[in-house]
Amino acid sequence: MSDKKLHEDQKYIDGLAENNTFIIQAIYDKFAPKVINYIKQNSGDAYDAQDVIQETIITIYNQAKQKKLQLTCPFDAYFFLLCKRKWLNQLKKSKGKEVTINEEVLSKDDDAQVLSFETSIFENKQALFNEMYQQLGDACKDLLKATFSIKSMEDVAKSLNISYAYARKKKSLCIGQLTKLVQASPKFNSLKY
Repeated sequence: MSDKKLHEDQKYIDGLAENNTFIIQAIYDKFAPKVINYIKQNSGDAYDAQDVIQETIITIYNQAKQKKLQLTCPFDAYFFLLCKRKWLNQLKKSKGKEVTINEEVLSKDDDAQVLSFETSIFENKQALFNEMYQQLGDACKDLLKATFSIKSMEDVAKSLNISYAYARKKKSLCIGQLTKLVQASPKFNSLKY
């Protein structure tokens, strides 16, 4: 997708990545009403819609920060598709609700379809990583958490009161253990695309 032109709506992605309150407010003002309307028409209410919108914004923020998300379609189409997918997944999980889908609201934008698919793969990978991270021992969790927030390994070692050499060796072992856990998970193979 790198050969496609960046859409002018990239400003929303960049604004989210920078935690720009004006951009975040603009997203709520411009794009949330369509999502709220859709969810209300499909077995949900305004509270459900707010949850879906918030989760979607967090997902886009994470992808913008970690994967430098490049938007090649209108933000509206991309955002709506992500919210719609999230809502349909929630409906499937709660089974008791009848799923009636108003297909007229769907966007026919191919780029939005591709981007939203990639984002849901990204989201599933994040969820799998977090799930497996929780299975690590406390020492590994503490060390990895410190390396996520502190840039230098010297500072990480100091903050955990361990030697620099031990911190480096332990980090390598913990990452290896986490990688094995992720790859051993049955969910792992379904995430490759």
